[in-house]
Amino acid sequence: MNAISTLSQNFIFMLEFAATTAFAVSGVLGALRQRMDIVGICVCSFLTAFGGGTLRDVLLDRRPFFWVEHQSVLIGVIAISVGLATLVSRNQLERGQRWLQIPDSVGLGLFCATGTHLSWIAGQPPIVAIMMGVITGTFGGVLRDLVCNEIPELFKDHRPYALCAAAGGAGYAASMAIDAPTWIALSACAVVAAGSRAVVIVFDVKLPPTGRR
Repeated sequence: MNAISTLSQNFIFMLEFAATTAFAVSGVLGALRQRMDIVGICVCSFLTAFGGGTLRDVLLDRRPFFWVEHQSVLIGVIAISVGLATLVSRNQLERGQRWLQIPDSVGLGLFCATGTHLSWIAGQPPIVAIMMGVITGTFGGVLRDLVCNEIPELFKDHRPYALCAAAGGAGYAASMAIDAPTWIALSACAVVAAGSRAVVIVFDVKLPPTGRR
């Protein structure tokens, strides 16, 4: 394995680790809003952190799963769950409601990047790679909302979410089309997806309603 390949794999691992951490935080905060106990918090955090990546690996027939291959990440998610459950109070949660979107946006961008890239190098067409990035970036949040007994935000919120992930995937595909280095394509994907989601949240951008009244 050459140095460039090793560097690329290390960069992807760092993205995956950062995405997992961001979504773990998002899962913990979602569980705390529902006043779950420590077991519920850990389960919600695990599903949010690993749900999208696991589904990606199943669809791409990749083994072992990321969290099985890197068990230190699994231990880190458990530590984050217990730590935040101990440190974050109900009042802090209510005061910082809007800031809860930050880890979700970061996780969306980073997981979108890894999902798109792994599908791309597996030889999938660009549209399939983009959709795989969307699935990787959004499915953990869907599982979080279901466990929290809520309609998934992906399906009911008129503020673009999956579209932001798709835009990030398109940024990756465009970068690869012009033979940009892999790390630039990954960075472009993550920045576009997370950045566009942040803009949506800050400026409350909404899609027009569908259907007749």
